[in-house]
Amino acid sequence: MTTHPDTPTTVEYAPEQPARLEWAKHAPEVYKAMVRLETAARKGLDHKLYELVKIRASQINHCAFCIDMHTKDALAAGESVERIVQLSAWDESRHFYTAKEVAALELTEAVTVLTEGFVPDEVYYNAAKHFEEAELAQVIAAITVINAWNRFGVTCRMAPGHYRPGQYK
Repeated sequence: MTTHPDTPTTVEYAPEQPARLEWAKHAPEVYKAMVRLETAARKGLDHKLYELVKIRASQINHCAFCIDMHTKDALAAGESVERIVQLSAWDESRHFYTAKEVAALELTEAVTVLTEGFVPDEVYYNAAKHFEEAELAQVIAAITVINAWNRFGVTCRMAPGHYRPGQYK
């Protein structure tokens, strides 16, 4: 029996699986480089848009650790619960997002999935209509960085639920 942090009563949940590998501990220079890349990628981007992109890529990649982290950071930045909940079905819930956010989410999916081997022209050019070139470069960098973080999280099975907003800033 465990007590879940969001419930005052004791409830039996499935046991938490430990991480397969504490990769940052064993590859500290890679971790430090990733943190520097992360810091550079977020510069100049709206914080809420940045977190929406990170949550959506993490949903696609099934990275529970990153979903936990970026949902908490988005809420701390003032993002609404409703928009976060709708994010997994944003294409059917476009009216919750601005045209610029929709363009960023379309680009996030195209860069994250790459099933066609490239980002479709219509997705790229739609994003280019909503972002200045420097900002578009930052959005692409943010999408690329979260995909890299997701690969570490999913491969090493990092456990969600322990992150506190802003913990790694």
